[in-house]
Amino acid sequence: MKTRFSLKLLIGMSLLLLVIVACAPQTVEVTRVVTETTEVEVPVETEVEVPVEVTRIVTETETVIEEVMVEEAALGSEERPIKVVFVPSVEVDQIVSGGEVLANALTEATGLHFEVSVPTSYAATIEEMCASPDDTIGFIPAQGYVLANNRCGVTVGAAAVRFGLSWYAAQYVVPMDSPAESLADLEGATWCIPDFGSTSGYLYPSAQFAELGITPGEIVETGSHNNSMLGVYNGECEFATAFFSPPLLPNYARAWTYGVDDPEIWREAGVSPVRNDAGRTFVNGDPADGGYRVLDARSSVSDTAPDIFDNTRILAITAQIPNDTVSFGPEFPLNTANNIVDALIDFTASEACAQSICSEEFYNWTGLEAVTDGFYDPVRSAMDFLGITEEDILGG
Repeated sequence: MKTRFSLKLLIGMSLLLLVIVACAPQTVEVTRVVTETTEVEVPVETEVEVPVEVTRIVTETETVIEEVMVEEAALGSEERPIKVVFVPSVEVDQIVSGGEVLANALTEATGLHFEVSVPTSYAATIEEMCASPDDTIGFIPAQGYVLANNRCGVTVGAAAVRFGLSWYAAQYVVPMDSPAESLADLEGATWCIPDFGSTSGYLYPSAQFAELGITPGEIVETGSHNNSMLGVYNGECEFATAFFSPPLLPNYARAWTYGVDDPEIWREAGVSPVRNDAGRTFVNGDPADGGYRVLDARSSVSDTAPDIFDNTRILAITAQIPNDTVSFGPEFPLNTANNIVDALIDFTASEACAQSICSEEFYNWTGLEAVTDGFYDPVRSAMDFLGITEEDILGG
């Protein structure tokens, strides 16, 4: 009985304990699992024709040029010499060598430096002056000056003087046995000229022909006055034109008179002209000794053709022409130009000039004189009479 009671007591107590535990507050650790669902679009490769637009991206590269200011060398320095240009009216070699003599003399007189050149034609000489307006000097004839003045404003500094004269003329030269007795007899005859830009070689004879109603035949452009004289001498044409300077008379008793004296008055001596070692052409000796000095264009080639005076003659001469110029580019500094002209005047009075522009083989100058632009109006008139424009000679 006692054992059964004890067992019941034990069971009862156990149940009571369970009730107490169940009724007591308890802390419970709960773990919550959260599941996030994300919709993922999985690409499926499918062959579909889709228009493709191609966008071209142009990258513009900007080029930046850095302008560097460089100080220009002074005019007349060794780095920037003054350009001296001559028309090719006589032999180029003679111009170049004589031009160097002149350049050296000018350098000594002014302290400036000069560079000599001979362009290929009258037109090329003018274009050179216009292309270099602030550093160029041109030894150009009257028509060349007018053309250059019209083209770009080239200015005249001085005119040449030959034995006291500021003028010259053009001569018509024919073979000695030519039947021509007057200009009218040159109708249809072949004509040698130095250059279409030559005042004495083409412009003035053309104006005279037009005034007289004479139409010459074929024109042969020879390239220089010397070549024109040799052209008629060698039978390449029936007549030729070139510059004429009057002869110096015996004992310098008087000057040859235009319109009165015969252009070949020296033939009265009955002796042929002879060229001496100094390049001067005399008839019966020096004028100081009672002879004549011949100065027309044939004297420049009498070494090449010693008998040219015996085989050719002057048929006529034109009206007087203003002498050749020393001209300056339109922007050439005036003070510098005046200093150079003064130095040139001194040079023409020196012995060295005989090896340069004072030589018979060169320009045969003996001095310079100041002139203005109006001095060349007769040349403008001749051009206007013929309707010659700068475009005719120089092109557009």
